[in-house]
Amino acid sequence: MAEEEKLDAIVVGAGPAGTAAAITMARAGLQVALIEKGAQPGSKNVMGGILYTHYLEQVVGDDWKTAALERPIIEEQRWMMTDQAAIRLLGYKNLRNRERPHSYSVLRARFDAWFAQKAEEAGAFVIPETVVEELILKDGRVVGVRTGREGDLLADVVVVCEGIGLGSHLLEKAGLKKPLRANQVAMAVKEIIALDPGLIEARFNCEPGEGASIECFGSATRGLSGFMFIYTNKETLSVGGGALLSEMSDVRLSRDELARRTPNALMNHFKSHPAIKPLIQGGETVEYLAKMIPEGGYKAIPKVYGPGYLVCGDAAMLSNPVHREGSNLAMESGRIAGETVIHAKEKGDFGEASLREYRMRLDRTWVMADMKKYDGAVPLLEHNPQLLGKYPRLLDLALDEFFRVDGVSKWEKQRRIVRMFRKHGGVRMILDTAKAGWTLARPFGR
Repeated sequence: MAEEEKLDAIVVGAGPAGTAAAITMARAGLQVALIEKGAQPGSKNVMGGILYTHYLEQVVGDDWKTAALERPIIEEQRWMMTDQAAIRLLGYKNLRNRERPHSYSVLRARFDAWFAQKAEEAGAFVIPETVVEELILKDGRVVGVRTGREGDLLADVVVVCEGIGLGSHLLEKAGLKKPLRANQVAMAVKEIIALDPGLIEARFNCEPGEGASIECFGSATRGLSGFMFIYTNKETLSVGGGALLSEMSDVRLSRDELARRTPNALMNHFKSHPAIKPLIQGGETVEYLAKMIPEGGYKAIPKVYGPGYLVCGDAAMLSNPVHREGSNLAMESGRIAGETVIHAKEKGDFGEASLREYRMRLDRTWVMADMKKYDGAVPLLEHNPQLLGKYPRLLDLALDEFFRVDGVSKWEKQRRIVRMFRKHGGVRMILDTAKAGWTLARPFGR
């Protein structure tokens, strides 16, 4: 492309981050290209399936009400599982969400296509079926992208929102980011299971049109650091989950044990659990998806700005697995990146010092506050496997004794439970669990 044809901005990746950035810039009158490798936005994009409307509304205003969303999430459940039990640690049905839902289940193939259409309506050029092969650098500055289909495209700034999946290595290839370690990413899979809406509502105790989420830990992932989930859609269920890649590919394990830890094996294990099987029975799997999820925490965030480029969403390692948040961090970072580019355009300066505004603004938001707060969450589980393995089994045995009516006095049951805890490390469990709770709940900055 000739110099006179240079764009104001190129956005790589039409997921929530990239599209939010494109909409923000296009609405300000900038010439923006939004490049997507899939046949259409959403065709290759995956996430668990919960989207928060507050951040969508900040990007598109009241148009969010026309978005391709599934069911508003009225009830949230968290289960700790063993092979023979499901311990419901949390069940919260928030009836306020009927009037103004703040989260919805989504299917990315539908939502991303709708979101990208909003980018086109704002004036962005959406370019699908185009793989960005590398960033073009000139005199140490990013000046465009090289594609196999469109050739070289030049711009004042490139906003990288490509995720971290296979083939997503633009920053690493350009020497702008270190390769990720296996304990900084999770491998997740997901099935879309078709089921009659009436059955969905009956099985998940939902009113017509309303939705629920169930997230499961412990035996759900065979004790690996991660979780499995079920989210209700209009006519389908999103069923899936994952765990740290380092635990799935631990070379110290036998071949048989590694085979039990593959994404497909974890999925089948979860679906066959006696507490899960009735919820999905009779459903037909219509789609199978896989995704790499950033879980390196605050310390894994790369440099997110430089001469001629910004980095958003998963590519910037912005993910909060404790609260299953990713799309909201993506949209917020994309919006702030877009506004940063607008200010750079006004100044006529796309250098590193000018684009540093992006990181400075991120640092003042809830995004970085939350990233710092939960920085140690994944390592906590990684280095304390008993939290999702031994301790749930001990709790299961204690509850079995507590609730069983078998002619034994409650005094004797109490003594049995105390002896059980002493024998199997129950005191250590209480201390470890308290420590984990404090690590996750401690006030920010302490």
